[in-house]
Amino acid sequence: MTMMAPPLDEDDDMIAPPDYTDGGIEAMEVVGQGESVPTVENQTVDDPQSGKFTWPIEDFTKINIRKYYSETFIVGGYSWRILVFPKGNNVDSLSMYLDVADSASLPYGWSRYAQFNLAVINQFDPKLSIRKDTQHQFNARESDWGFTSFMPLQDLYDPSRGYLVNDTLLVEANVSIRKVVDYWAYDSKKETGFVGLKNQGATCYMNSLLQTLYHLPYFRKAVYHMPTTENDVPSNSIPLALQSLFYKLQYSDTSVATKDLTKSFGWDTYDSFMQHDVQELNRVLSEKLEDKMKGTAVEGTIQQLFEGHHMNYIECINVDYKSTRKESFYDLQLDVKGCKDVYASFDKYVEVEKLEGDNKYHAEQYGLQDARKGVLFIDFPPVLQLQLKRFEYDFTRDTMVKINDRYEFPLQLDLDRENGKYLSPDADRSVRNLYTLHSVLVHSGGVHGGHYYAFIRPTLSDQWYKFDDERVTKEEIKRALEEQYGGEEELPQTNPGFNNAPFKFTKYSNAYMLVYIRDCDKDKIICNVDEKDIAEHLQVRLKKEQEEKERKRKEKAEAHLYTIIKVARDKDLASQIGKDIFFDLVDHDKVPSFRIQKQTPFSVFKEEVAKEWGIPVHCQRFWLWAKRQNHTYRPNRPLTEPEEQQTVGHLKEASNKAHNAELKLFLEVNVSQDQLAPLRPLERNKDDILLFFKLYNPEKEELRYVGRTFVKAGGRPLDILEKLNEMAGFQQSEDLFLFEEIKFEPNVMCEYIDRRATFRASQLEDGDIICYQKAFKEEEDKYRYPDVPSFLEYVRGRQVVHFRRLEKPKEDEFCLELSKQHTYDDVVEKVAHQLELSDPSKIRLTPHNCYSQQPKPQPIKYRGVERLSDMLVHYNQMSDILYFEVLDLPLPELQGLKSLKVAFHNAKTEEVSVHNIRLPKQSTVGDVINELKGKVELSGPIAELRILEVFYHKIYKIFPLVEKIENINDQYWTLRAEEIPEDEKNLGPQERLIHVYHFTRDASQTNMVQNFGEPFFLLVHEDETLAKVKLRIQKKLQVPDEEFVKWKFAFLSLGRPEYLQDSDVVATRFQKRDTYGAWEHYLGLEHADSAPKRVHQLNQNRHTFEKPVKIYN
Repeated sequence: MTMMAPPLDEDDDMIAPPDYTDGGIEAMEVVGQGESVPTVENQTVDDPQSGKFTWPIEDFTKINIRKYYSETFIVGGYSWRILVFPKGNNVDSLSMYLDVADSASLPYGWSRYAQFNLAVINQFDPKLSIRKDTQHQFNARESDWGFTSFMPLQDLYDPSRGYLVNDTLLVEANVSIRKVVDYWAYDSKKETGFVGLKNQGATCYMNSLLQTLYHLPYFRKAVYHMPTTENDVPSNSIPLALQSLFYKLQYSDTSVATKDLTKSFGWDTYDSFMQHDVQELNRVLSEKLEDKMKGTAVEGTIQQLFEGHHMNYIECINVDYKSTRKESFYDLQLDVKGCKDVYASFDKYVEVEKLEGDNKYHAEQYGLQDARKGVLFIDFPPVLQLQLKRFEYDFTRDTMVKINDRYEFPLQLDLDRENGKYLSPDADRSVRNLYTLHSVLVHSGGVHGGHYYAFIRPTLSDQWYKFDDERVTKEEIKRALEEQYGGEEELPQTNPGFNNAPFKFTKYSNAYMLVYIRDCDKDKIICNVDEKDIAEHLQVRLKKEQEEKERKRKEKAEAHLYTIIKVARDKDLASQIGKDIFFDLVDHDKVPSFRIQKQTPFSVFKEEVAKEWGIPVHCQRFWLWAKRQNHTYRPNRPLTEPEEQQTVGHLKEASNKAHNAELKLFLEVNVSQDQLAPLRPLERNKDDILLFFKLYNPEKEELRYVGRTFVKAGGRPLDILEKLNEMAGFQQSEDLFLFEEIKFEPNVMCEYIDRRATFRASQLEDGDIICYQKAFKEEEDKYRYPDVPSFLEYVRGRQVVHFRRLEKPKEDEFCLELSKQHTYDDVVEKVAHQLELSDPSKIRLTPHNCYSQQPKPQPIKYRGVERLSDMLVHYNQMSDILYFEVLDLPLPELQGLKSLKVAFHNAKTEEVSVHNIRLPKQSTVGDVINELKGKVELSGPIAELRILEVFYHKIYKIFPLVEKIENINDQYWTLRAEEIPEDEKNLGPQERLIHVYHFTRDASQTNMVQNFGEPFFLLVHEDETLAKVKLRIQKKLQVPDEEFVKWKFAFLSLGRPEYLQDSDVVATRFQKRDTYGAWEHYLGLEHADSAPKRVHQLNQNRHTFEKPVKIYN
């Protein structure tokens, strides 16, 4: 790679040359210039202004100054000049740079960005000109940039080369200026008139599709006209969520979130972080919308826009017979591999296949006939969606691969070309199938991940836009078309005249889906959509949402001017304790709040409270809350008179050591005995303590707030028993037990209070909580939680767990309230009881993955965890879901066993039966065979079995009888059991077993061998010819003569076939190793695979890491 650098701005006697190596990009110091100010966030947006400047340098060899400047030229409103070092900048090469001509006079902090190339023109043959490209952000420190080693001086001064002619050097500069903008300050709406969509994690594929659909106005109008009501909720209604999304895209000034839409799909967070296939999403969403539109005014819109029809036909050549079948399509999948452009793909789509030879067509009444098979189009839709098959399954590598080949697509697509070659005889030729490109969806990356974005021209004008998640930019047509063709790109050659091979690299960004609009339908599709198309309730709803969003934005912007005051009262404590909370006194997120300007005096705030709640100012006493060292939060002290004279902002700062944004207060209000009128707070002296009280009922297992009162520090609990009985509604003489609620993190601490000790001796202070209950008589044992401490321990540890059957991981089967401290045995016993199962050891539990919202792969071993809390934890998150199975034998016993799935092949009946063999882990393959013998039908009492490992239609291993089964894996390959034929039991010295596999060859890839069917062993003799072996194979497989005559036989080694003649001795091809030979050397039977084809489990266009797209609602 050529070095690029600014020149040294030095005197002639400064001879310190730059230390450079090939491939390095060098920013060389410029002496005595100011610092630059650009940041890494600065990015370019395309608004280029380009220009070319040609500079003939006459008498070049006579230039005797070190640096030589061109005259100034203007591009993009900026002054530029070329700087050359005729004898090199301390190197044996011509050095050449682009220079900001007026850098010395520009203001501090200036910068400008340019893409440019510099060239030395070959005056004999312009094709041999040397041209080098680069880009740079020019600033005060780097006001010139270019190539220190542009070309060797010996080539430049060689008159035969054609660069220096008549002592004149022709130099050229092409400069393209682009504005530099702050990425974060970029406003898509302001710059383009459009807004983007927010990415939820991996939803760029969805965003690109949604933008494409939104910019089909006819489709958008149909979505707006889908019936929804004001009572619908967007997260539960796909039509409303899509209407809301489109409305915001049309009228919002900022990027739009898609969470409501994905929630309406029934997706959870995990789905939003799982990249899916955009083509599959397009189909699933279209089907879902088509279903939702049924019975409405817009029924049939999806079909009207996207549905076309083609005819599949088979036509006999020698008899008058033709079979046709009409099919509809919403999109067309076009081959990319082997096709240079869209037209080549359509040619391939309608290519005629001849059915002849082995592949003749069975025509009714005429039997097997030579025929032609193909597809022709009956009609094309107004909006043509072309899915390009950029992903395909590679059988040789057994994986999905991305096809990055160059593939061109036109701005205008004529599907009537060549006299309508794509159209069926039934097609309506009066419809002109001329299409204009509307959208290009791009995938950038590889098969294991990447990024999606879209190039769209919403009105089919010349202006293209790039929709890349939140960002929308204007783009040139070249960016949307040529740059998305894919293929390879060459880096500019250093010396084009020297036949050095150019460096090429693959372009991983390329078109993945194309959307064309038919010209004759253009006015219908690109229609006007305005507010009259939008339901009134939707406009009202979304305008309210916008107003609420604006209010919150304004609040956020003005937050520094306000203080939030949260005020808790007795009624808040009573409504929450025993319901929402059990510990401490209140959840401050659920109490009333006031937004007060910081400069407001607190006395004014009290008037606001009086006005809001009808509590006179003189009846209010406010207490500050404090967080204690044991992490509890209690009222600490009342505000003083001087504090109430301060502003609320000052009071918050002075009282809030944690610097929270809120001021939290408790409002003490005393009321008259009839509970009607508030009273002035009682005078309080330093000996008074404010205590709060909770009452516990062990019979109902109920805790509730009953009030507060002041006590004297020197007083005793005995002195207030009557008061407490009154608060509880008990007889005045009721005996009570009292406990202090001290803390609940990390453990509950709730201690008995000595009723005879003083409050001071019990270390009680303002804000403390006393829980009390009736004293026990004899009935203590009849309650689950007889006292306050045991109840609080229970509450602290209780957990509602949702249990789901492992085979139905999305559905709750039942819920149980358990304790986090429950042991493994406790949990399975309760589950067994719920299921009316007598043996809890037959329950197996599997934990939940909080991220994937799926069961974890490994179940919980018997007593493998101590407590319920250990079952529910997943990394740093706590789940409330467990999955269960009911086993057919106890789990401890099952864990000592190994289960194997064995497929038994009955040689007589040719039937295959699958058996689950369960044996102790230390068992051997011989034990498996003995177990299997009792389950299958054998040819005789002395029949012997063997177990093979079969994978992709090849036999990889024959298990020795003594091999332990513990490490045998039956998940990825098949374990096949079969009887050992008599002639294979005792091989003679002139006999050997060989592997025999079926195979076929890929017509498009002649070296590609694909195995199929059931592999088997065959005994061959040393001198046995292929002709004899064939007879035995035909007999073994029972193949009819007319079919068998078409088969070919080959010896294959590592997948390469060597075809055999009938006279060849088969055994000579196979090395004699062990009894069963080597799996990679086999006798191959080449013939057509007549078995029913199984659909490959992977969608041909789905990445290997994706899961199928599902819209649940």
